[in-house]
Amino acid sequence: MNRQDDLVAEGEPEKEFHPGIAARLPRKTVAGGALIRDPAGRILFLEPTYKPTLDIPGGIAEYDESPYDACRREVKEEIGLDLEIGPLLVVDWVPALGPWTDALAFIFDGGVIDAPLTPDPTEVRATHSLTLLEATPHLRPSMTRRLTLALQALTTTHPTYATFGREL
Repeated sequence: MNRQDDLVAEGEPEKEFHPGIAARLPRKTVAGGALIRDPAGRILFLEPTYKPTLDIPGGIAEYDESPYDACRREVKEEIGLDLEIGPLLVVDWVPALGPWTDALAFIFDGGVIDAPLTPDPTEVRATHSLTLLEATPHLRPSMTRRLTLALQALTTTHPTYATFGREL
């Protein structure tokens, strides 16, 4: 079945008991990122044009887009690869900070690649293959914690739930 078939099978949407309440409920940001490694085990990091810290390929999901689909779309947009994204490694809840709402950050296994990249110059200034230790000075602490958990999940084959990069 596809998603449309699943929605039809779900039946009529539940009616609002208090009209307008659905529109007033809080919204969360959802993002999907890919942990992509080279044959030496180094992580692929992007130097985004729009923020000062390194990041992994991926990004924020659009309306009605799953974190997995957002990850695939963003990887293709940012580095020109149409990857089959692997299993979930980490789900991390990120608290609201400054102008940003709280978020759920999903990290999926992007696999090991040894292929040429085609970075989108509007989004990516440069790409770097680095160990997590080498990248840490250029990452937010929560991202370092999240990626540490993702690397652990590669070996345990069990996804991890975290709060701000800290495993519960």
